Parts: sequence; structure tokens; C-alpha cells
Amino acid sequence: MKNLLLKGMLALLLLAHAAFAADVLPSWNDVASKRSIIAFVDAVTTPGSKDFVPVPERIAVFDNDGTLWAEQPMYFQAFFVFDRIKALAPQHPEWKTREPFASVLKGDLKAALAGGEHALVEMVMATHAGMTTDEFDQIVRDWIATARHPDTGHLFTAMVYQPMLELLDYLRANGFKTFIVSGGGIEFMRPWSERVYGIPPEQVIGSSGGLKYEVRDGTPVIVKLPEIDFVDDKAGKPAGIQRHIGRRPIAAFGNSDGDLQMLQWTTAGKGARFALYVHHTDAEREYAYDRTSSIGRLDKGLDEAAEKGWTVVDMKNDWTVIYLPDGK
Repeated sequence: MKNLLLKGMLALLLLAHAAFAADVLPSWNDVASKRSIIAFVDAVTTPGSKDFVPVPERIAVFDNDGTLWAEQPMYFQAFFVFDRIKALAPQHPEWKTREPFASVLKGDLKAALAGGEHALVEMVMATHAGMTTDEFDQIVRDWIATARHPDTGHLFTAMVYQPMLELLDYLRANGFKTFIVSGGGIEFMRPWSERVYGIPPEQVIGSSGGLKYEVRDGTPVIVKLPEIDFVDDKAGKPAGIQRHIGRRPIAAFGNSDGDLQMLQWTTAGKGARFALYVHHTDAEREYAYDRTSSIGRLDKGLDEAAEKGWTVVDMKNDWTVIYLPDGK
């Protein structure tokens, strides 16, 4: 009787373990990408494993645009910049005839971006600088609460990938500290990253402008300056990680060639390492693009992933769902 009771308890434990395992990353199909994630996490978190990594060293870094939320038809911060130009236009009558602002006000966004990086930087500086960081924080919060994607009509924060939210939760449940490492503006992402991703502002690394301490009306403030201080893209990503974190990550997640150096640097470290690319293959539920896209191009990175055995997520076949319901 005692043996039967023990066997019954063991069977229940095994069933409970199997049920728990089945619930890991529920929006992922049982495919190679999911299995590789779970195998890596098991390896680095199991005491006694040759690949065991102490909790303080379990650092995972994530690109944002195209990795945690959508990035088509253009980066979401660009929509924010355009809306800021329209809001500030009454204070700048000269913008009616001055490019790229004139094209934005006419609704010709393609022409506004024709000037490339120089034009975008000019628009960012004109709309982001001069105010305090607290003022900018509130502007971003107000915008992100109501702004909607031009193709889907959903809130931008509803264009977040549900499978990646599950991955963030799964890693944190296993002792990982998760960071955003994005080419987007650090002050643009920090106001909402904790609510949307569970990533607090101090764990957000991004491109940044100059800052200056001032006293305005007797109150100390930090003022945003019209200058670029750091660009957190391509080779800038490993530099940004070292500057802000001071530890080499053991896992890195991206979706474009702009993330390649971050994945290279992460996997060059000693011990167990993990690199994953999100490959946009689902034109029906999201967008399909890679080697020739002007936004989020994945070309060299796709080749290197194949050469080095990095994990590549096929969004169409690997994920059962893409987005959360609108408004969540």
C-alpha cells in the first residue's frame, strides 16, 4: 500500500511538471526555437550543471523595434516626432516653407524622410529639445496613451508581440534581469517600458541627446539639449551595454542587422550563450520583410545566424498569436 501511495504521488508530480512545462511560452508552437530557449534556460539555471550561471550574471538584452513591438511601416518614434511637429507648428510659422517640416505638415511623410538620417535628426532635435525631462516624460505618456497605428488602428502599445512578453516573463521567473537595448530614444522608451514590458526605466538603454542641469523658477530641472550624445545602434549597442550594465549579457535578442554586433558580442563571451533573431515572415498577421527592407533590414544577420547556429524565429510558423488585443 505504501509503495502504491508513493508511486501515485510520483505520478502526480510528474504530471504537474509536464503541465507546467506545457505552459512555458504558451503562444509558441512546439518548434525548434521554443525548445532551444527552454534548453538554454534549463542549462544555465540548473545547479550542478556545467553551464550553470549565477543569478547576478543572468543578463538578457532585447532590441525594441521589430523585436518586442512592430516597426512597420516606420519606427513608431517617427510617428511621435511627426505628431509633435504638427502640435508645435503654430509656434513655428517658418516650418510651412522649411523642409523637412513642410512635408510633414502637408502629410507627405515619404518626402519628409527623403533627407535620410540628417532630416530625422533635425526633426528630433526641433521637437525634443528645450524642455525638461519631466515635461518630455509627460508628453510621451500622453501620446502613447492615445496614438494609434496607421495600418491597424490599434494603440501602438497593442502592437507588442505576445510571444515576446511571455519570453520576458519566463526569463525573469528564472532569475534573469532583462534590458532593452534599442536605437530608439532612451527618454522616449522609459515612460512606458515598465507598464508594457515589465522593464523599469533604469534597465532601458537607447540613443540619447545632451542633458543639462538648470534651476528654473527656483526648481532644479534637467533640460534636453539640441544635440546627439550617443547613438545606440549597430556597434553602439555593445558600447551602450558596457556603459550602462557593466556585464556582458549571456542572451541577446534582435531582429535586424542593427542588432548584429550586440549578438556577436554576447555570444563571444565564455560559457553558455544564446542569440536569437526574430524573422518577420508573416505578411498576413504582421509584415514580411528581411534582406531588402529599408526598415529593420535582416541580411548579414540572417547569414551569420545560419553560420553560427543562432536561433531564428519564423513568426508565421513559430507563433500561434502575434499581438495582444487592442487596449491591453
